[in-house]
Amino acid sequence: MKEICQYLTEVQSVLSRLPLEALDEAIDVLLSANYVGSTVFTLGNGGSAATASHFACDLAKGAIVPGCPRFRVIALTDNVPLITAWSNDVAYEDIFAEQLNGLIARGDVVVAFSGSGNSPNVLRAVELARQRGGITIGFSGFDGGQLSRMVDVPVVVPCYCMEQIEDIHMVMCHLTSTTLRQRLQRIEPPLSLTFYSAQQGRDFWIPRSLK
Repeated sequence: MKEICQYLTEVQSVLSRLPLEALDEAIDVLLSANYVGSTVFTLGNGGSAATASHFACDLAKGAIVPGCPRFRVIALTDNVPLITAWSNDVAYEDIFAEQLNGLIARGDVVVAFSGSGNSPNVLRAVELARQRGGITIGFSGFDGGQLSRMVDVPVVVPCYCMEQIEDIHMVMCHLTSTTLRQRLQRIEPPLSLTFYSAQQGRDFWIPRSLK
């Protein structure tokens, strides 16, 4: 019983220190993506792969609001034949980047999950996304790793226990999807966070740091 209580107490402590402003900005990015019809891609390894798939499900179904556009979302963790093909024929480090290579367009959003923030295949996918004009969100833990320094919106769980980091990532995913659903119900497109591109004919989110 002591170990159970200790674990839950530690999780509660981490929850009380969440980077809420960063999470709110990630929600703004996703709301903007929904508003302009951009595609959201999710990815991660191991437990984070399960989180990426779960989050895609939450966005595609759980965030549905009648009368509002649905999220265009693809989990790059779900096509096992394609993942194993790229891993076997090229390298495991390229399983996500190679999928993105044929799918991502300017203004699309990549949501990357990595407890350590240092998974090579995650970093390569984020690098490709940025080269293609994508917007990147990174959920990590520990000190944020390289991922937190590469993405547009880093959401770092202040914790050094991998299991608890993954717990909190899942909580934040559910918090994100329910908040998106509530905001869509109020019909509040984040116009203040977007700008019009005459060349692309689309709206794009602007990082708060650039405003």
